[in-house]
Amino acid sequence: MNITPINAFTDNYIWALHNDQHCVVVDPGDPAVVLAFLKAHNLQLSAMLITHHHFDHTGGIDELTHNYPQVRVFGPNNPKIKGITHPLTNADTFYLDDLKIEVSVMTVPGHTLDHIMYYAPDMLFCGDTLFSCGCGRLFEGTPAQMFDSLRKITQLPRETLIYCTHEYTQANIAFAETVEPHNKALAQYKLWVELQRSNNKPTIPTLLSDQLQFNPFLRVHDDSVQAFAQSIAGDLGQKTVTDPVQVFAALRQAKDDF
Repeated sequence: MNITPINAFTDNYIWALHNDQHCVVVDPGDPAVVLAFLKAHNLQLSAMLITHHHFDHTGGIDELTHNYPQVRVFGPNNPKIKGITHPLTNADTFYLDDLKIEVSVMTVPGHTLDHIMYYAPDMLFCGDTLFSCGCGRLFEGTPAQMFDSLRKITQLPRETLIYCTHEYTQANIAFAETVEPHNKALAQYKLWVELQRSNNKPTIPTLLSDQLQFNPFLRVHDDSVQAFAQSIAGDLGQKTVTDPVQVFAALRQAKDDF
């Protein structure tokens, strides 16, 4: 099986899981680029996996379903998303027959309240929950919810490849450098990212084991990250930051204002 990023909009990735006949796409916001990919590779669309209700992740459902009437559409149990044929909730599992993959579902509120992720051995399709060196904005959820959602990711096997849906890595690195300016793993990763982007190549997927070394939102227990959060809290006139959720909240606020 191959996993290919289909570029969409300005910085979205629509992930295509495919063999020589069948294709499953994750968060197909733009139907045109998906249809072009399927035609170019002579593939049949067998399923769509939706992580949350934002239009840049759902906008292609209607047209793709029109072109492939038998397609299965997996997604959150949210009636606002039109076209879901298989609504899902936490701990659900399903089998993608054509690709011979079993997928498990995790609910991860934070970016939105309906957000879910898809995990199969060694791969996680996490939508806008986790990015390389960053995490999603809190449009609907609370810091406590997002912190718990990210904690679920940290408990996965370290060799898990993270497939998020935006190319935000360079901007996220710029913020991460302000949090941990002396993080050597981050400095080395930055060099690789700059090379990738200079050649117009994606920085995704990324290994969970690497993210644990330099993604500040996964490092709220680290002394240097806590010190940064405390400095931010002081600037905002807040009390002492003492627990991981407070550290996360301070980081997220700082990134929002960055």
